[in-house]
Amino acid sequence: MTIVFRKLLGIASLGIAGLSRDVHTAVDEISSDVTAVQERDPAATSKFEIVTSYPGLHALWLHRLAHKLRDVGVPLVPRWISQFNRVLTGIEIHPGAKIGHGLFIDHGAGVVIGETTEIGDNVTMYQGVTLGGTGKQTGKRHPTVGDNVVFGAGAKVLGAVTVGDNAKIGAGSVVVSDVPKNSTVVGNPGRPVLLQGQRVGIPDIDYRHLPDPVAEAVKCLVARIVEMEQELDEIHPERKGKRQEAVRQTQEMLAELLPFDQGAGI
Repeated sequence: MTIVFRKLLGIASLGIAGLSRDVHTAVDEISSDVTAVQERDPAATSKFEIVTSYPGLHALWLHRLAHKLRDVGVPLVPRWISQFNRVLTGIEIHPGAKIGHGLFIDHGAGVVIGETTEIGDNVTMYQGVTLGGTGKQTGKRHPTVGDNVVFGAGAKVLGAVTVGDNAKIGAGSVVVSDVPKNSTVVGNPGRPVLLQGQRVGIPDIDYRHLPDPVAEAVKCLVARIVEMEQELDEIHPERKGKRQEAVRQTQEMLAELLPFDQGAGI
């Protein structure tokens, strides 16, 4: 009896020690999450406000619980927690998704993170972001995201693509291919525009000055057409007046359109 009692006591001690480590780890993670919000959201005025008012944090904490239960083989309950999470916060994270430290989901409404998604450290997401699949494939079918990545509002990253460290995905972009490190992706389908180094400070996106490769290509075509029209004027001087009027009208139209390329919006 004494030997059995000692064994049971030893098992209980190990269980208590393990629980203590888990609690300590959870407290550290919560503290790290709150710090991430403070560093990246200028609207955050206090830790109490962050803990009680940020659905992105609540969604992340519920996901960690669901993920741990899934890892130990608990059936069905992790999915119930995920769905409760969705109803409570408007954010749906599959229990199988692997998320690093310092994830900040700002506002959060409509964010969806798929089952085989892997997210690195210090990632920032705005509302409407989807990290999803492209069909009914099995196995790895969702994105792998590096560290310090920023997803603009409404960005969609689909399939088993890789988003490199320090990348920025512009608002409304649809990404279906790999994104290089230290790059900004815009458009549908998303096109990367490499940057010189990474931004220092709060990882955000200057939405007014996002590069647009499509607009750049159109401007090059317009410039070439103007050159060709000038060459035609030299070849056929009698048509110069008519051509000049057409050029004037085109320039007026371009003057109205160019501000949109520079971020004026509609």
